[in-house]
Amino acid sequence: MNKKYLIINTGSTSKKYSFYEGENKLYTAHFEEEGMGFVVTEKINDDSIKTNISAEEYRLAIGFVVDSLISNKIIKQREEIDLSGIRIVAPGEYFLENRVIDKDYLEMAKKALEKVPLHLAPALEEVNCLYRFLGDNHKVIGVSDSAFHATISDEYKFYGIPKKDSLALGLYRFGYHGISVQSVVSQAEKIIGHLPEKTIVCHLGGGASITAVKDGKSINTTMGFTPLEGLIMATRVGDIDPGAVLYLMEKLQKDEKELGAYFNNECGLLGLSGKSADIRELLKLEKEGDREATLALKTYVSRIKQYIGQMAAVLGGLDLLILAGTVGERSFIMRERICAGLEFLGLNLNKELNNKSEGVEVSLETENSPVKILVVKTDEMAEIAKETYRLSKEL
Repeated sequence: MNKKYLIINTGSTSKKYSFYEGENKLYTAHFEEEGMGFVVTEKINDDSIKTNISAEEYRLAIGFVVDSLISNKIIKQREEIDLSGIRIVAPGEYFLENRVIDKDYLEMAKKALEKVPLHLAPALEEVNCLYRFLGDNHKVIGVSDSAFHATISDEYKFYGIPKKDSLALGLYRFGYHGISVQSVVSQAEKIIGHLPEKTIVCHLGGGASITAVKDGKSINTTMGFTPLEGLIMATRVGDIDPGAVLYLMEKLQKDEKELGAYFNNECGLLGLSGKSADIRELLKLEKEGDREATLALKTYVSRIKQYIGQMAAVLGGLDLLILAGTVGERSFIMRERICAGLEFLGLNLNKELNNKSEGVEVSLETENSPVKILVVKTDEMAEIAKETYRLSKEL
């Protein structure tokens, strides 16, 4: 008999769930903030239902999902759910593998929590909710957001600190967005018919990263010990001089936790513009002559270009550029700005086709472009489901 399992992906302001029987997806639910409240959008077969919910229902979303599965006759009782799979964002060698979450796992996760509280805490809360609604013996698989980057070699893994400190503290560049990168790389191979040797993946959403993929394996990526390193993001700082960190701590009189929240929530596009972290809103403000919005957008694009160049150097060339995430999929304006001036790398964008393409998977290079430019919709939920299904066979 096919196992029945629940897939979970938690964010800072949203939660996603999918229910599978074997490899067949039967149900999805997307919980998110909307206006001053919360909503859930459920999909069962071809029907989509949007419902206003309370803050408590959002917090205990798993209970809502289980009740909905029963009321819609997808399952008869909660005991039918054999296991669950959840995305885990945590630094550490231990978290470079997908594992069944047990007491040892939870102990390791508690230690990692102080390093990435904003990313790991929601997932651990979900695990507790799973045990609450499905019992203490319910099996939960932690699907690592870093596992795809386990192939990064030492020259890109280590920071320039004493190696003995890296080893003692487990302080390396682990990389994140691995589930998304794996998803779009797999899809690109199906779309093209093969996977080119030298691929760069740009995951451009609220969080953003760029990964160099050689022969299907990650060899370098922009995120490091935590998801703060690399590109300027919606509200995350990206690369910053360590000396500047010390200076900010002194002048703003913030402790480690306060500075962590500052770098995660008050910087990036929001910090530079002083108005919004949303690319769409910043583009509107730019049209109206807002200088800070213009600066935020220009800085964002310049860092993306800088890292595309860096990853091309790491790969020794480029065969395929994949644009994914909300910005990569939906903003033809930003895609054009990112590709502009990169013709020397072989990136020749078909501007007419690009301008017509929003939210669709499409090849955007010109006929004579040496490098393919592909927009791919990332499907993290499907990727988590694949890993959960694979590991379920070993249980």
